Parts: sequence; structure tokens; C-alpha cells
Amino acid sequence: MTESIERIKCLIIGSGPAGYTAAIYAARADMKPVIYTGMEPGGQLTTTTEVDNFPGYPEGIDGNQLMEDLKKQAERFDTDVRFGLVTAVDFASEVGGIHQVTIDNEKTVEAETVIVVTGATAKYLGLESEQRLKGGGVSACATCDGFFYRGQDVIVVGAGDTAAEEATYLANICNKVTMLVRKDFMKASKAMQKRVFNTKNIEVLFNTEIDEILGEQVVEGVRVKNNQNQETKVVPVTGVFIAIGHKPNTDIFKGILDMDETGYLITQAKSTKTNISGVFAAGDVQDKTYRQAVTAAGTGCMAALDAERYLGALE
Repeated sequence: MTESIERIKCLIIGSGPAGYTAAIYAARADMKPVIYTGMEPGGQLTTTTEVDNFPGYPEGIDGNQLMEDLKKQAERFDTDVRFGLVTAVDFASEVGGIHQVTIDNEKTVEAETVIVVTGATAKYLGLESEQRLKGGGVSACATCDGFFYRGQDVIVVGAGDTAAEEATYLANICNKVTMLVRKDFMKASKAMQKRVFNTKNIEVLFNTEIDEILGEQVVEGVRVKNNQNQETKVVPVTGVFIAIGHKPNTDIFKGILDMDETGYLITQAKSTKTNISGVFAAGDVQDKTYRQAVTAAGTGCMAALDAERYLGALE
């Protein structure tokens, strides 16, 4: 006997602040949302030890606990949170069409609306010490974690606008910022380079890469290598900020949803609407500018409201 295909009014692909906020709003609008969390329930915040900049937590909160709180709030309104990975999509092109989504290569569900909140993954260097010291001094977000290194010496790895922005932001709160640039030039815009070179407590080391991050539980320093003469030296720092870019988790949507050259989903101005009717995108998967938990949550709210209005217009 053929198993019947489940029909869902609002399917949310991915979790994190955007996904759970979308679920809260969708559930309160009686859209009976179903979330498939992906392989990292809670998203990037689950790798953060302490979150100090999310409203409502005056003493700060552990990233895992924050995501658990958001999940419980979504479930309080009867959101169906499921562990599973979306492996294929077949989105209907016409207004009011039913979208088909495959879970874990085996189960197919149908959805009247879909909210994509698959996020983006920070790029790292691939060092064992880097992975081991995530949350212990290694970060990919200065605006998230820079506060914890005020008055200290830190390193920023990268040569583009993001790295320059991170360095100048950290320079306002840290004692010294050392930028490591792999080549003999920066890729950042001229304006951003000018800001970097005009900031007295930023030092730029060209032709320089990380050889090893030192420390067992927390960062105690970095051994850097000049890739021209192979000379190494130790830079005593307590924080390392990797700013070599992010990769949006959008591979399964290629050729289906409009995206920019780096893979970020393109949404219509002042909305979360994609090029497919009934499919919406929120959070870091469509935001390469701010990438904050609170802005992701805000767009999650927008996506649920957009989905509710979309369904309302069909009635």
C-alpha cells in the first residue's frame, strides 16, 4: 500500500533564530508550522558559548540555551519540530501551487508555503587547533564576540571588506588588532583600506598566515608564518577572528531560487519573498550584511507574516 504524502500548511526548512521566530508567528496564526531542523539544530549559535547581545537576557546566555528557549517557545504554540535534513525540493512555479520537499532522501511532504532558513556557514582555515578552540578564543564574528576581548590583543585573518570591518570594529574596544593578510595586498575597497591604515592600533602583516593557534582550553597566542621566507614567530593574543567569508547553505536550491554570485538567496525589496510564489527566505541565508541573531529573528517574523498574507490572498 502506498504511503500517503503529508500536506503541510507552513514548512520551515532549518532552525536557528530565524526558523524558530518564524515558527512562533506562524503557529500563532494557526498555520500549524512544521520545522525540519537540519543536521545542526539551532544553527550557528549552538557553537557560541555566550551570547550577550540578544535582547531580553541582561546577564547574557549560553548560545545552546538561547536556542533551546526559542525552540520551547515555538513548541508552546504547537510547532512540530522534527530532526531531519531536506535533501531535494520541487517547488511549484504557479501561484497557489503545492511545493514538494524530500526529507532524508526518502520521505516526501507537500507544503502550501515554505520558509527557507538554512543559514550560512562561516569559512574556517581547517586547522585542528582552530576547531578545538572555537568558543575558547576563536570566532568568526567580531560584533558577536568582540566585547569579551575588550582591552586585549587580538588577530583578524582576512583581506577583504569583512576583515577590514571586523578589524576596525575591534580596534575600538581592543588594545591592539593584528591583521594577517595572505598576499602582499588587501582585497578590501580603497575606503576600507584607508580606515584600516589610519587606525593606530591596527597592524597589518602581509604575506602572513596562521601556522598554529596556541593554547589548550583558550587561545594563548598564535604562531604565524611569513609565506615568502617561511620565518615563524609567536604573536601573543587572546582572540582570533576568522574573516575569510561565509558560505550560504543553498546548494539544493541552485537553479530554482534566485541567488547572487556567492549563493545568498535574493528576496524582493522589504520582504522575504523569493522568485517562487509561496516560498520565502529569512535569516543568514539571505542576509550577508548583518548576520546577527536578532536580525535573523526579525526576518523570521517577516517571513511568517508574508506567508500568512500569501495564504490569505488565495482564499
